[in-house]
Amino acid sequence: MRILHTSDWHLGKNLEGHSRMDEQEAFLEDFVKIVNDNSVDLIIIAGDIYDSYNPPARAEKMFYDTLKKLSSNGKRITLVISGNHDNPDRLVAAGPLARDHGIIMVGTPKSVVPCGDYGSHKVVNSGEGFVEVEINGERAVIVTVPYPNEKRLDEVLYSEMEEEKDKVVSYGNKIKTLFDNLSKNYREDTINIAVSHLFAMGSAQAGSERSVQLGGSFIVDGSCFPVKAQYIALGHVHKPQIVPGTERRARYSGSPLQYSKKEIGFKKKCFVIDAKAGEDCRVKEVEFKVYKPIEVWKCNSIEEAISRCRENSERDCWVYMEITTDRYIGEDEIKLMKTAKKDILEIVPKISDDNCSDLDINSFSHKSFEEIFREFYIKERKVEPEPEVLDLLLSIIREEENNETN
Repeated sequence: MRILHTSDWHLGKNLEGHSRMDEQEAFLEDFVKIVNDNSVDLIIIAGDIYDSYNPPARAEKMFYDTLKKLSSNGKRITLVISGNHDNPDRLVAAGPLARDHGIIMVGTPKSVVPCGDYGSHKVVNSGEGFVEVEINGERAVIVTVPYPNEKRLDEVLYSEMEEEKDKVVSYGNKIKTLFDNLSKNYREDTINIAVSHLFAMGSAQAGSERSVQLGGSFIVDGSCFPVKAQYIALGHVHKPQIVPGTERRARYSGSPLQYSKKEIGFKKKCFVIDAKAGEDCRVKEVEFKVYKPIEVWKCNSIEEAISRCRENSERDCWVYMEITTDRYIGEDEIKLMKTAKKDILEIVPKISDDNCSDLDINSFSHKSFEEIFREFYIKERKVEPEPEVLDLLLSIIREEENNETN
C-alpha cells in the first residue's frame, strides 16, 4: 500500500495581513499531480487544514475541490483529522457527502467512523480512535488521534481517569495510555499506522505554529507513540523531521508553504510511504515548490535599500527589510521603497550603536527635556521621534506646567 503523509496546509492564512491563497491554490494543483504521479492509494492529512475556526469561503472551496480531484471518482481514500486550528464539527460536517468520494473525516479522539463503502474501498471496522480500511485487497488499521487537548483526552479516557482520580496524571501519560489502548486494534496481518496532531519533545518548531502547550504540559516524547505502529504521521510542527526516539517511525511532514520568515531555512516536502504488513516502511521525500519566497533583505543604508527595491521590482517575493542607518527613515523614502517593490511586509531601521553610545544618564541635568526625550526615544525605538510626537509631548508638558502655575 502506498501512503502519502502531509499536514498543516493552513488554508486561508495571511502573512502580515496579506493573503496567501493564490500560493495555496498553486500548491494544491501541484499536490494533486504529485499524488497521481506517485500512484498513491491512501492520503493522510494530519490536521490544521485551515488556519482558523472560521475559514474564508474561498479556503473551504479550495479544500473540497482538491479532495474531489484527489478522490479520482472514489478510487483513492483520503483520511483527514483536525488540528488545533480547525473547528472539528465544521471540518467533519461534509463527512456523509464526502464518503462517496472515499474521504474519511475525523474530528476528535472520540470520533467513530461509520463502517461501509468509501468510494471504491471499505471501512471494515472502526471504533473510538481507530479505523480499519480495505484498499485494493490490503487492510490497514489506522489509530486516529486528532488534536487532543486535555478536555478531549479526559472524555475518551473517562474510565481510566476515574480509577486514577486521586493521582495527578500528566498529559504525556494520558497520551501514552490512549495510544496503548488503541494499539490493541493492530494485527500482524494488517498495515499498522497512527496519525495525530500534537507536539513531540525534541522536535524543532519553525516559528509560525500556534502553541499547543501550556507551561510545557502539552508536550509528549517518543515513548508515548505505539510500538507496533509501522509509521506515525504527525502534524503541528512546520519543519519536516523525524521525532527523536521513535526509530524513524514518527515524522512531521511540515507545512507546504513558508508561513513565516523563520521557515525560509529549510525545504518543504511531503512523505510517500510504501507499507506492507509485518515489514518496515520505505519512506521517500517529495519536495514542494516555493511559490513566493519570503526574504529578509539586510541593507547598510537607506540609499542601498531604495536601490535594491528598484533592482528587484519584478521579482515575486515577500520582503522583510532591515536597514542599518544613522538617521530617521523619512516617509518619502519609505514610499519610494514600497512603490518600487511591492509586497514589502516590514521595514525595520537598525540604528548603529555609535548613535546611542553618547547617552549619559549623569548628564541629564545639563539637558532640556526635549533632548532627554529624543535620546531616550532613539535608544528604545532606534529611530528619531517624529515631529508630531515631539510636539504633542511638549504641548502636554507645557499644559501641565501652566496648570501647576495657576
